[in-house]
Amino acid sequence: MKFAYKFSNLLGAVYRQGNLSFSKDGNAVISPVGNRVSVFDLKNNTSETLPVSTAKNITCVGLSPDGSLAVVVDEDGAALLVSLVSRAVLHHFHFHKPVSSIRFSPDGRKFVVTKDNVALMYHAPGKQREFNAFVLDKSYYGPYDETTCIDWTDDSKCFVVGSKDMSTWVFGAERWANLIYYSLGGHKDVIVGCFFETDSLDLYTVSQDGTLCVWESDTELDGLVLKKSQDKPKPPRQGDEEEEEEEDEEDRMEGEVIRGRAEAPKEKDETKNVRYKQCSKHFFNKEGDFNSLTAVAFHKPTHILVTGFASGVFHLHELPEFNLIHSLSISDRRISSVSINSSGDWIGFGCSGMGQLLVWEWQSESYVFKQQGHFNNMAALAYSPDGQHIVTGGDDGKVKVWNTNSGLCFVTFTEHTSSVTKVTFTSSGFVIVSASLDGTVRAFDLHRYRNFRTFTSPRPAQFSSLAVDVSGELVSAGAQDSFEIFLWSMRTGRLLEVLGGHEGPVSCLCFSPVQSILASASWDRTIRLWDMSDSWQVKETLHLTADGLSVAYRPDGQELAVATLNGEISFWDPQTATQTGSVVGRHDLETGRKETDKITAKQTAKSKSFTSLCYSADGESVLAGGQSKFVCIYNIKEQMLMKKFEISCNLSFDAMEEFLDRRKMTEFGSLALVDEGAGDGDGVNISLPGVRTGDMSSRHFKPEIRVSSLRFSPTGRSWAATTTEGLLVYSLDGSLVFDPYDLDLDVTPASIRKQLRLQEWAAAIVLSFRLNEKALKQEVLETVPHEQIPVVCGSLPDIYVEKLLGFVAESLEKSGHLQFYMTWAQSLLMLHGQKLKNRSGTILPTIQALQKSIQRHFDNLSKLCDFNVYNIRYAAALSKQRGIKRAAEEDVGEEEHEEDEELSEEMSVASLEDADLML
Repeated sequence: MKFAYKFSNLLGAVYRQGNLSFSKDGNAVISPVGNRVSVFDLKNNTSETLPVSTAKNITCVGLSPDGSLAVVVDEDGAALLVSLVSRAVLHHFHFHKPVSSIRFSPDGRKFVVTKDNVALMYHAPGKQREFNAFVLDKSYYGPYDETTCIDWTDDSKCFVVGSKDMSTWVFGAERWANLIYYSLGGHKDVIVGCFFETDSLDLYTVSQDGTLCVWESDTELDGLVLKKSQDKPKPPRQGDEEEEEEEDEEDRMEGEVIRGRAEAPKEKDETKNVRYKQCSKHFFNKEGDFNSLTAVAFHKPTHILVTGFASGVFHLHELPEFNLIHSLSISDRRISSVSINSSGDWIGFGCSGMGQLLVWEWQSESYVFKQQGHFNNMAALAYSPDGQHIVTGGDDGKVKVWNTNSGLCFVTFTEHTSSVTKVTFTSSGFVIVSASLDGTVRAFDLHRYRNFRTFTSPRPAQFSSLAVDVSGELVSAGAQDSFEIFLWSMRTGRLLEVLGGHEGPVSCLCFSPVQSILASASWDRTIRLWDMSDSWQVKETLHLTADGLSVAYRPDGQELAVATLNGEISFWDPQTATQTGSVVGRHDLETGRKETDKITAKQTAKSKSFTSLCYSADGESVLAGGQSKFVCIYNIKEQMLMKKFEISCNLSFDAMEEFLDRRKMTEFGSLALVDEGAGDGDGVNISLPGVRTGDMSSRHFKPEIRVSSLRFSPTGRSWAATTTEGLLVYSLDGSLVFDPYDLDLDVTPASIRKQLRLQEWAAAIVLSFRLNEKALKQEVLETVPHEQIPVVCGSLPDIYVEKLLGFVAESLEKSGHLQFYMTWAQSLLMLHGQKLKNRSGTILPTIQALQKSIQRHFDNLSKLCDFNVYNIRYAAALSKQRGIKRAAEEDVGEEEHEEDEELSEEMSVASLEDADLML
């Protein structure tokens, strides 16, 4: 492998828990997904996962007002300061306790963090050179229970904090003489949200029981008076000087502490303290006793209040009159988070129970964005032949198709009634076939988005494996209970044959890419090769040393890789039925110890094995994964480990660490297995009869980290894995600067540019590819005149044609010089097509990458052209209509003009007659 792969995107999950945030311009949603953060661009309809991750699941995200910084906090209180511009981690910090909310001040100078019953105000990171993040300014005490929410005034002078003790506390960000703290009551349940009115100290508070209180202040923001410092401090005693100096140092280090329960000192100049009064109290219409209010957001410029409920209903109200704008249901589960963008047009909703992320435009009552991941584990994935799409199947019975460029799901099939075990594309790329434990194999059409074939067995069977041949005509599925393989015709939908012979469950099926041969792996320690062209007879039987778990053909069909239960990967020649090599990979898995395990991770690793295999696009290496957080790439020729990828560092999953935490071990067992608190505080989905507020039988569990399926992209530039965390996509790391080919002393950037000045285009290209620096190759290629491209392509040596074609395919994907690179590709294929065809096996990934790039540009341009055609037609019809209207107006004007002339002639004749009479 000449290139290193790095994590590029997370698909299959769009929201897990925590608060949603909109970007400064309001066109992107920032959503916490597990221990990562995804950014969904609503204008361009794309998604991106930031290359940062926390140690545990993220609970809250705070954005700076200018949108350049984000503070990300996980379940334990570990925080990361992330630059949203460079996508880099700037600072690490630990709050040592779980954080409920975080909020920057509107001027960007401070931010407040709430943990337990304390509100901590920190100096926000600045843009000066004396950058010092997370400097504590003040600590605010007041609430008796955990704090839940924060809001700032528009001028950053005060902030308000809501608490679980049903009180709301207003604090001054500075030492105001007339406002140190103010406590507000009036609620009978947990405070979910508290908001200041625009440029005012007036407040709105919302509680979980669906109550809204409107509070009015008797003082404006301009009426806040700074506290005067004492004129003459008391002289300290000589013996206490050193102690006071130490106390001053501690105060400077820890920040000032404002205790809410202390009385404000009396000033000489008596200033009127800020007072609040309750103006009104409103109640939301509740559909049931347990329909609690779970999330709330307020948009100050438009006075719109959005409230989300446990039943999936949300309300829009206009404040302070509390006028209902509309009420709709968007989900079956509780709404966990609500956010409004800067313009107030779009509302973001997050539902953690279903993994949904929705953006709603309330004025037109339509969805701007609607995505949902698999809310259970993913079981299988497959790439389309052109690498444009990925299909996934999950334990929730859904089949989803994702666009690899945008990272978004564009169609979901819900016909299966049980877990989907395998999915695959046919060679055409327009048909998806899926197998399920519900006893059916279904085929879906990507043109009309419908299930057009359903294959079943004579007796009910649970299908655990699936394969489709190269022609797309034969569909085979293996049963895990009857030990049989079923064969259907895609064209007719009829069952062709039932293949028997295995003495254990069929774990995996794979068709040869070049021949009509089916390979089946089974728990009976054999691999059987079935000849489809010869009455479905067994051609060869390969005997293994342990139960077969996975089997895969090399892209050229000349080799077979098998993963077995003893942790080995063996390689076989299917023509001679002989083993050509093996890799012992049990020790490379490095499994962790689960909290319920009675034995160490070292002993557990002896029973672990690879459960998924796939070859790279060039067939030189194999990718393997299993019940571990690692994915291994092995070189087949050298039979050695090339690289190990750690797919997750999220400690919220089980079996992540090799050793258990001794501090949690007691004589009664591990404290990690004990549930804290009285059931689920957020409300259970299916509660026991008569239970309203929680369920003592509910149990929290940590899902075990594992890799269920692996696939290499046909283009060879990326690979994907379905894991407990989601669908992870790893792409080639283009940041590798120096990877030369056939390097010599004369090959330097200066000599390459000299060849360009001499207009020796072919020589310059050869030298640039020998040096192999991407920027230099692009410079040389784009310097070549357009009319010289066919001449240069014809004079290139054969060994550089394939390299140049690969570089053109890579550049075409992102470059704006569309016609220029298309001309390069056309000239190379026309002049060297026959030679490339002879090496079709090795050059296939490059051709597929080129096809993917061209298809992507074609889709984008066709949409743009269609849009322009419709606009031109509309403009032409509009101008035509206006021309007709203008012509009609002109006709009316001419008629009126003629009538005026006739009238004037009649008047002139009448006047002449009158003159004659007078004479």
